Amino acid sequence: MNTIKKIEEQIKKNKFLLYMKGSPDYPSCTFSMRAVQIINLCKVRFAYIDVLKHKDIRINLPKYSNWPTFPQFWVNCQFIGGYDIMKSLYFEGKLQKMLNDVIKKN
Repeated sequence: MNTIKKIEEQIKKNKFLLYMKGSPDYPSCTFSMRAVQIINLCKVRFAYIDVLKHKDIRINLPKYSNWPTFPQFWVNCQFIGGYDIMKSLYFEGKLQKMLNDVIKKN
């Protein structure tokens, strides 16, 4: 399976998916750590992919999403953004609403 197909499968398979550096328990960068904290504040379960362990994804996902950095948060097959966007949406109350709407629909 080529990398783009693998990325598409991961995004379709997971309602809430965070591409990050490290894991939620052991993040390898401050932005990934903060993204995990924001998702946890929203009290949703999420999947993650450690891009440091998957070089093919680390190289190809920025091309696919048209976003150059990590973390990258995907909700219901839609790219939300990185930590700064997640933080803004959270403090505006929009991220919680978006996540709750996805939970209610499924």
